[in-house]
Amino acid sequence: MTVDSVNDSEDTNTEEEEGWRVEPGDESGAAVALTVGRQLKFWRESKGVRAQDLGTQLGYGADLVRKIERGERIPRPEYLDGADEVLGAFGAIKVLKKDLEEVRYPKRVRGLAKLEARAVEFCMYSNYTIHGLLQTEESSRALLRTSRPVYEPEELERFVRARVARRAVLEKTPSPEFSFVLEEVTLRRPFGGKMVLRRQLEHLLEVSELPHVGIQVMPTERADHPGTGGRIALLKFGDGTGAGRTDGDFSGQPVSDLRRLRILELRYGIIRSTALTPAESRDYIEQLLGET
Repeated sequence: MTVDSVNDSEDTNTEEEEGWRVEPGDESGAAVALTVGRQLKFWRESKGVRAQDLGTQLGYGADLVRKIERGERIPRPEYLDGADEVLGAFGAIKVLKKDLEEVRYPKRVRGLAKLEARAVEFCMYSNYTIHGLLQTEESSRALLRTSRPVYEPEELERFVRARVARRAVLEKTPSPEFSFVLEEVTLRRPFGGKMVLRRQLEHLLEVSELPHVGIQVMPTERADHPGTGGRIALLKFGDGTGAGRTDGDFSGQPVSDLRRLRILELRYGIIRSTALTPAESRDYIEQLLGET
């Protein structure tokens, strides 16, 4: 008899709990979630703790505890920290966070996160919104709320967390080199309201002070604008290879062959040379901040 078989009827919590659902079709994510869930259940039952009691101590319902143990939900890092302390696992549960580092990302952005982790140089042109690596958390949330159809609250938060987690590449050691070109309009559109925009502009100024980050603004008045083909993302790796993507060519699909990468590099170089310099861009962002 397991500790859960006693007084299960006491669990009347039916509200939707925090936690990340395993996406349909995400086989690798499901496998990791199930393995971690089994480990959590082993520790809980070996300590003679009911799911309801563990949930109470962690501030969650017993329903979430069971869903995590069945591999139906992916536990957040703070859940593992709390479970480790409550169950006296001395770090054996906390260490599971490393197994979940990859599956914390939604499946559709997991491959991108892997590439960004390998890159030694980033070349990014954004024409609709401020690039995700430069967004504040509240800007990301406000932007994602404009998507149609709308995200469910849990799905929205998972995408926000994934976007925030990706920003860790800006703080890596050794530091990759970053070059961003942002359209002027992306600095003026007040997603989330003026105060959110102000804090976003302040964040851009802070990031622009990092020695390995260059931020340039493409003024709307540029009549010879070479970026009409859409966004460009170009990643270069330490072994001389790379990966890139653009809206306008190659059916919008990621590419890695040298010929296509040269096309993207050439196009990005022209865009960067047409934009304001980093120093001019900083002055311009400060001006916009004063007007906001």
